[in-house]
Amino acid sequence: MLGECGMLERDRRGLRKCSVTLCKEMVVDELFIQSLQTDDILTDSMAESILAEPTSHKRSWRLLSLLPKRGPRAFSSFCSALRDTEQQHLCALLTESPERDGERQRYVDSPLPLPTQEGMVPAKRARTQESMEMCLDADSPITSPVLPCTPDFYLSHCQQSYSMVSSPRGLALVISNVSFDPCAAPDLDSRKGGEVDEEVLRKVFTELDYIVTVRRDLTAPGMRACIEQFGRRQQHQTVSSCVVCLLSHGVEGAIYGTDGQLLELDWVFEAFDNAHCPLLQNKPKMFFIQACRGEEMDCGVEQSDGPERTQSPGCEQRDAGREGEGDGDTRQMEERGRLRVKLPQRSDMICGFASLKGTAAMRNTKRGSWFIQEVNSALRFRARDTHLSDILVQVNGRIKDREGYAPGTPHHRCKEMSEFTSSLCKDLYLFPKYHPQY
Repeated sequence: MLGECGMLERDRRGLRKCSVTLCKEMVVDELFIQSLQTDDILTDSMAESILAEPTSHKRSWRLLSLLPKRGPRAFSSFCSALRDTEQQHLCALLTESPERDGERQRYVDSPLPLPTQEGMVPAKRARTQESMEMCLDADSPITSPVLPCTPDFYLSHCQQSYSMVSSPRGLALVISNVSFDPCAAPDLDSRKGGEVDEEVLRKVFTELDYIVTVRRDLTAPGMRACIEQFGRRQQHQTVSSCVVCLLSHGVEGAIYGTDGQLLELDWVFEAFDNAHCPLLQNKPKMFFIQACRGEEMDCGVEQSDGPERTQSPGCEQRDAGREGEGDGDTRQMEERGRLRVKLPQRSDMICGFASLKGTAAMRNTKRGSWFIQEVNSALRFRARDTHLSDILVQVNGRIKDREGYAPGTPHHRCKEMSEFTSSLCKDLYLFPKYHPQY
């Protein structure tokens, strides 16, 4: 039986019967929606309304409320989208009931693979403090083109933001450690999916008009030498900004080289500070760190009803060395005025971390890490009119909503929380694909 402009009643019942599980476990991202748009199941306005929902549960609910009205092909297209985004277990849930024998026969006759339950994440051997990213399968990397900034937006925001007018915008360095020396680092497994992250970053920053250098599988001394060489490149003098992405296993405050040795992150930041990298003084320097910062896995907590409680400190700490300073001697003040303006040792930096201090980061073994996926998506869709600090706030919100799917393992429904630190002194807009004419 087919309702007006609707799907088969059998398909409608199947969606209704599984709606609770689908809303709880289904990942509805841009790739999933694009698959349904390609099949003409969803219109552009429908897609936007779904992706605008603030939580994964609400995105799933809105999609399921629309599907029964989208024609007889909507169910099969929905199942195909589930398979294409590595959610075969949900496709199997919909199609493996006895009343759907005919539906299953259609899959047998089709060139597409039968939906099968994904294997469980295998148990990993015990580790010492050399922590791993947790390997989970979820969303796919977004490859939609970076949306361009408009001339009007640039003209209305360029005065209060960092100057981002050079072409290229800057140099970008991506160091990605995927394979580790089994002799020197026996406790560090291969970072499957790490190669996807490096390619995602290469593509998105190339589209944002950066000259991207990707280096794979470096020892700790090799990373240090690579970073030092990158920081000395004379081209920094003529560009507007700089990007450094570090992808590896890690602990709090450091990441691993392929030799099992640690490179301190504080040394990395120091290499680009105002003293050690004068070519980048007063220019924004962006860092993205995809690595664990500890062993603890965030299992999440159940949300409580009621307003959130917030507390703020009741006082501010005084600026160092200013407590006893009075008006001073006039001659001394005039002498100070003749001196060159000083810069703090470290400024104009922003760093996004995949996880909080002490916790593990989540990585999809086929499609890359959660954090890099969300950074990529946010840059492609939001850089046109959002400054980087707000982009990373949006990334935090998307990471907060995500959950791991690995039934039968401790990782099932695990959580992650990203964060960022900033010493930026202005808004940092990337103004993608816009170059002012002089």
